[in-house]
Amino acid sequence: MNRSTWEIFQGATLSLARSGALKDRLTDAYRNHLSCLDETELPRELREDFRSFSRALTRERPLNRSEDAVRATVRKMSNGEAEAAASSVVKMFCALHRGAAPARIVPLYVSTAEREPIAVEA
Repeated sequence: MNRSTWEIFQGATLSLARSGALKDRLTDAYRNHLSCLDETELPRELREDFRSFSRALTRERPLNRSEDAVRATVRKMSNGEAEAAASSVVKMFCALHRGAAPARIVPLYVSTAEREPIAVEA
């Protein structure tokens, strides 16, 4: 099943909200959610932010076979850098939500008393 861009960012944000060390949560958010995202699936105004975020999380070379570029990069980050990276994920997620189309009203059935559709949000 393919996840939408919104669902990917939601998963990453939920990973960041869990308990544990921030650097571990950041690594999990990127590896298990954001690394599979194609930037062309993002709105144009978020693409450069996402590109910068991805580069910031993969800039270091691994020191040994037991780690990858993400683990090596996050290991070398200061706590402030990790906080800034986590914050950028949440900001991008919020920007996706703001750009979402408004909910449509879908009539479920016609009321026999009034003969007007009764609508609920979809």
